[in-house]
Amino acid sequence: MSYAPVYTDLFRRAATYVDKILKGAKPADLPVERPTKFDLVINLKTAKQIGLTIPQMLLYRADKVIK
Repeated sequence: MSYAPVYTDLFRRAATYVDKILKGAKPADLPVERPTKFDLVINLKTAKQIGLTIPQMLLYRADKVIK
């Protein structure tokens, strides 16, 4: 199971920073931003191999389930 930021969103935000810097902004003046979008990924195959049972409600909430 993994709960991590959406990397495509992070790359999009990085491009915004690059754009601002190329337009003359000082990197030290730019605010630090935290990720706002996260994905919950559950690997059922691995869970079964190690003997874990994942509750159905958690599977419904997952963004991606690996079977």
